[in-house]
Amino acid sequence: MPLAIVLDSEPLGLVTQRQGVAKAELCRTWLESHLVNGDEIVVPEIIDYEVRRELLRAEKTESLDRLDKLAASGRVTFLTLRSADLRLAAELWARARVQGKPTAPDPALDVDVILAAQALNHGGGDGSASAGLVVATGNVGHLSRFLKADLWQNI
Repeated sequence: MPLAIVLDSEPLGLVTQRQGVAKAELCRTWLESHLVNGDEIVVPEIIDYEVRRELLRAEKTESLDRLDKLAASGRVTFLTLRSADLRLAAELWARARVQGKPTAPDPALDVDVILAAQALNHGGGDGSASAGLVVATGNVGHLSRFLKADLWQNI
């Protein structure tokens, strides 16, 4: 059964890096192998924003070009941020705080809960994850509170 692999900012950022960076090369090879195997690679719009803002700040124009080419390639699914995603993210944010397990300081825009909400709405269409959905990340702790997540190298 093909997977739906939702990219967090670490793997997305790595695939935009210049040639010759060992970890970036590993990540590009990893991504390509999943595409060849028929897995769906999903990029939530909030993660594009998170990676893009840093590339803009650092004036990494070649990395921005690689990100744009990936978006235009049609090989990955870009998830538009919708009102339903933000509503679910607000529920996840509140639930995490009630449980005493916040993923970010209260005044912060919590990208992790927005990513989780986008993934959940994509996976089950109703805010529940499908069995084949997993978030590829560099930090499993926060995301695994909401849905299946693993280090990208382990998927």
